[in-house]
Amino acid sequence: MNKHLNFKADLCTTAMGIMPHENIDDALNLAFTLDIPFWPQLPRLSFYEDMYVQAMENFPGVIVDEKNTRIYIDTNKFMDDIPNYLENEDNPSFFRLSERYSSVYKIFLSKEISHFAAIRGQIISPISLTLKIVDENDKPIVYNDEIRSLMFSFIQKKANSQFRELKEKNVRAFVWLDDPGLEYIFNAMCGYDSIKAKKELTDFFDGIEGPRCLHLCGRPDWDFLLSLNIEILSINAYAHGDVFATYPNVKDFLEKGNIISWGIVPTYFEEFYNENVTTITKRLEAIWKILEKRGLDLDLIVENSMLAPATCNLLNPDKTTTVEKSFGLLTDLSNHLKEKYL
Repeated sequence: MNKHLNFKADLCTTAMGIMPHENIDDALNLAFTLDIPFWPQLPRLSFYEDMYVQAMENFPGVIVDEKNTRIYIDTNKFMDDIPNYLENEDNPSFFRLSERYSSVYKIFLSKEISHFAAIRGQIISPISLTLKIVDENDKPIVYNDEIRSLMFSFIQKKANSQFRELKEKNVRAFVWLDDPGLEYIFNAMCGYDSIKAKKELTDFFDGIEGPRCLHLCGRPDWDFLLSLNIEILSINAYAHGDVFATYPNVKDFLEKGNIISWGIVPTYFEEFYNENVTTITKRLEAIWKILEKRGLDLDLIVENSMLAPATCNLLNPDKTTTVEKSFGLLTDLSNHLKEKYL
């Protein structure tokens, strides 16, 4: 086990934070069916629950236009807000997630969750955040060095604040960084290059207090990801696992005792209804066989593997039904593989 981790993966189940539910109890109950539960993000319930909006609470210069579902940074207000930010930089409550920005978080913390294999939180990456959020002139703030630099520090403090709160409830807590926009930095059209991103992400993770974790559903440069100073990497293995497994650094990553969360159960209606435990097992084992051919011991792969849905999903015509069924299939898959390998 990696020295920064205090739990074993052992085919435990978890899932992405974003859920299509509008009922808090239904979302929480579903999250608690997993080995490693998490607090759900419910953007259909409120604009404030959008993962970009949620992370921006108390950031200098932020304007949340709920009526027009728009969020941006006013650069003049940013400068005006800096003194207040600096006054609160060492105030833990300033970086705490409030009920307005999450209807679920405090309820999750109020539950008895100390007995779970681990518990998990999440926050958007400063890279994805600064690529997405714009200023008053619609220019992404990733190109404003001053604002981007503060955003890295800000999100680091918010992640650490969340980790401390979760750890009080379960010592095996961790917070993963959601990075849906990371793959864009490898596009030649992006002016924020991967060299700068790697340095800033490395510094960011150096200041993370708990296990250092990154989740993304896209297809970035895998060597870039595997070279980061992280202990848990969560990927969409259903779409990209066969390519990911061919990268030599995967072997090194796992042999260090790090964990891969294989997002292997689809949540999209069209994909989900073509799959079952047998077909998903075959798909995952085919990925693992690539790693075995590269010299990785299967027992090590299993020990350092978590299982998850392939993606979050807000787009299905049946709203929550397929997502809920995918969680059920995920549990069935985990039970089947645990019986087979553990």
